[in-house]
Order: sequence, then C-alpha cells, then structure tokens
Amino acid sequence: MACKTWDGSAAEGRRGLKDSDGLPICLRTMALPIHEPGRVPGARPMAIATMAPDRSLEPLFAVPEGDDRSSHANRQLIGYLGMSLPILLWLIAAWRPTGLLPRWAHLDSVSSYYYSGAVTVFVGILIALAVFLFTYQGYANPHQRRDRVAAIVAGTAATLVAFFPTDVPSGLPAPSWWRPWMGWTHGVSATILFLSFIFFSLFQFPRSSGDRQALQPSKRVRNGIYFCCGGAMVICVLWAGIAEFARAPIFWPEALALEFFAASWLVKGRAGSTLRVVGRRAMHRVSDLGRAMRGSRP
Repeated sequence: MACKTWDGSAAEGRRGLKDSDGLPICLRTMALPIHEPGRVPGARPMAIATMAPDRSLEPLFAVPEGDDRSSHANRQLIGYLGMSLPILLWLIAAWRPTGLLPRWAHLDSVSSYYYSGAVTVFVGILIALAVFLFTYQGYANPHQRRDRVAAIVAGTAATLVAFFPTDVPSGLPAPSWWRPWMGWTHGVSATILFLSFIFFSLFQFPRSSGDRQALQPSKRVRNGIYFCCGGAMVICVLWAGIAEFARAPIFWPEALALEFFAASWLVKGRAGSTLRVVGRRAMHRVSDLGRAMRGSRP
C-alpha cells in the first residue's frame, strides 16, 4: 500500500493521521515546524520526529537458530497440548457427566477419562500430540538423530495410549471389546511416553551446537528450567509408580508431569517471546482504537 504524506497541518491532525478515504498515513518520519525566538512562525529549520514502529509487523515467533529444522510454533503447539490436556479433561467431564462417575471430583488417573464424557478430548489431544511429535525434526547437528528417534518413540507411545485404554474405573461396566492386554499395553506406553518427555528435558533440550563455556546467560537460564522440569517429571513418575503399587490414585502425579513437560517445550519454543509480541500487538491495537475514537469525535 502506498503511503500518504502529511505536512503537519491541523486539518490532517484532527482526522487522526488518515487520508480522505479513511486510510492511515504510514509515514515513518515527519517534518514538524518548530518556533525559535526571533523567527517567523512556519519558517525553517525543521525538526524531524520519528513515529513508533508498526507493532503489527513484528514477527510472532522468535527467530529460529540457523540449524533449527523444526519451528518454535511446532514446539509451542506440543507444549500447549500437554498443558491443556488434564485441565480440559476435568472441565469437559464435569460439563458432560456420565452419571456413574463423580462430576467435579477428579478420577483416579488422567487415562480414566477415556470412560468419561471427555473421551473425544482425551483421544483427540493425544493424536494431535503424536502428529506434532512425528513431524518434529530437531536441529541439524550431531544430536539430530536422537531428537528424531525420541520424537518418533514418543509419538508412537502417545498413539498407543489413545488407542488402547486403561483398566475400566471401578463401578463402570467394561466395554464388550475391551481386553486385559489393552490395559497392560496402555500402562507400558504411558510409561514410555513420560520417559521420552524426561529424555528431551534432561538430555536434548540443554544441548547446544556451540561451546558450553560460551553459552549466553539466557541459554543458561533455559537449561536450568529444562533440568528442573525433567527432575520434576522424574519425581512425578516415581510418585505414580509408588501410588500404583499401593492401589492409590495417580491423577495428580500424571497431571503435574504433563504440566512440567509442557513447560519445558514452551520454553524451548520461546513462548515467552511470543506472548510478549501478542501483548504488544494488543496494546498497539487498543492505542489505535483509542486514537480513532478520539479522532471521530465532533
């Protein structure tokens, strides 16, 4: 779109820097007259005022590294899927109660929601997660092969968790097609899935193609987050194992492990940078709306 010019006149200013067709004037700089003692108003010299940059042109995702073969969008989608899974299961199961399960109380495990009104969310998010894991390419460095293998293993495990449900919760009749081996397959696949998440956080995400001694402070902070998330997932998996052995509910260790998994992928995908850009764009739009409303007043 061609840019209109503005000579600083009051008539243009009252229209909120728009032309006669209502289109915004997109000059980056404008020449504004200044008045000095002894000078005739409107005479030269002119002062240059720089307008604020257009926030709508700011990239939504952080610039990827040169060897990045995936994308920050891919990593963020994986993270947001994991973060939303336990929350959506709990909310939708309460919104669509089955009558035989408690409405607002959480079930014994995240996988038990397969038998609730949130079954479509459970299966859908796991399959979407598997697709993004299958397509994850990692980085073009000596560690890429491990990235690909771990992602394929995790994607396969997520698919098996979705296709082969866990044991039927107590008080519910088992589907006619369900067999005990399906519950065993589900448990093994879920364990492999969480171990894959731990492997990414502890061993893959902290790696760098450069010298470890020359890491930037921001990279050191992110590595600390990866180690914390990976360690927390290890604790959650051990907690779930002990609870399973004691026949106790494992919903909370599974749900917390999913949140820590999500946090590590969101940090790897520079979600903080994306959220800052979204916030600045929103403030920019609100500011534009305010100027437009003031300019439309008689």
